[in-house]
Amino acid sequence: MKFIVDFLGILLFFGAYWWTNDIFVATGIAIVTTVLQVGYALIRRRPVDKLQWLTLGLVVVLGGATLLLHDKHFIMWKPTVLYGLMGAGLVVGQLAGKNGIRAVMETQVSLPDRVWTVLCHAWGVFFIALAALNLFVAYTFSERIWVNFKMFGTLGLIAVFAIAQSFALSRYVQDE
Repeated sequence: MKFIVDFLGILLFFGAYWWTNDIFVATGIAIVTTVLQVGYALIRRRPVDKLQWLTLGLVVVLGGATLLLHDKHFIMWKPTVLYGLMGAGLVVGQLAGKNGIRAVMETQVSLPDRVWTVLCHAWGVFFIALAALNLFVAYTFSERIWVNFKMFGTLGLIAVFAIAQSFALSRYVQDE
């Protein structure tokens, strides 16, 4: 359920774009959806994690700029900024002695320190590459291709990368 809630904004963005062929309508729906999600969590006194706050800020600022300036490139930059910050945060955090991947996954899997480091760097570099790939698609292909890439390409690449990581980590999982 949390997975669907986390991706509700992108699902509604894609659905609105598919239905209207209008990136500005889709952007408006993404803004409203994201604001409502965070607002609902706050009203229910549920925690809003850092990634949700970051997404809210990026959607409101870049989506707002898209609507105010009638320039689709601002919303097209949103995934690049998000993935770039996530990737840089993982790499810089690791260099500073804080492993973001370990902090999230340590309760689920026990790994040697060296493997945690490699895993953190792998995800960091992956997100930075995904950020660059988003810009490449946004500025090389049509708006429709970018929207489809945002929905299926990035999510597909993340899924494939996560599955590959799980296979690589499977040798460290011990049966109880």
